[in-house]
Amino acid sequence: MTSRSMIFAAFVALALAGPASAECYADYKAKQDNPLRLHYGVAQVSDGNCSPGAAQGELKPRLASAGWTLLNVLSTFGPEGLGERQASAGEYYLRY
Repeated sequence: MTSRSMIFAAFVALALAGPASAECYADYKAKQDNPLRLHYGVAQVSDGNCSPGAAQGELKPRLASAGWTLLNVLSTFGPEGLGERQASAGEYYLRY
């Protein structure tokens, strides 16, 4: 294999791996006042930085537009963590 072929093969491998690793989800807790309501939810985070801080920055305004206050982001994870959280999130699974 020539060095040009190897570079092209590496580029293709990175391009194909990129979208799969870009999937990011966060589980969070939110509240509403008057009357007090709490919920646990799971949301997809579109920001390329899959960190709790980045998820917080994205989820805070998203939840606020629906009348919820973000309390905290518990964790961020890839698609492999969705199944174990679906039942706990209930109606707030991938809602916001």
